[in-house]
Amino acid sequence: MSLTVNAKTYAGDSFGGNIVGYSGPAHTLSVKDYIKLARTAPKPTVTFSGVGRTNAKLTRTLTLTGALSPTHDGILDISVSIPVGAASADIDAMLNDMGSLLASASFKTHVKAQQINY
Repeated sequence: MSLTVNAKTYAGDSFGGNIVGYSGPAHTLSVKDYIKLARTAPKPTVTFSGVGRTNAKLTRTLTLTGALSPTHDGILDISVSIPVGAASADIDAMLNDMGSLLASASFKTHVKAQQINY
């Protein structure tokens, strides 16, 4: 099974019960280009149906300029927690808003310059 992200194809590389790892086109023994998808099933109680949790992690070895080492890993890690029974449209709206935030100039400035725009 493969995963396509931004026209890049990631091939299934490791498979666990609730975790799948994907190697990207630039992945080698010394360069990381890797995506991990994981899930945790809801754990209901007598008063609450629980939440489903998912995680997506992208790890990529980056070439550094003006740093003490020539390369290091950049990591993006996104955790999602959705209560059982949430409407599909509400989940879509949250994902769309988060996608817009991640692509926004404000968030890019936040990541690149570690500035919080308020």
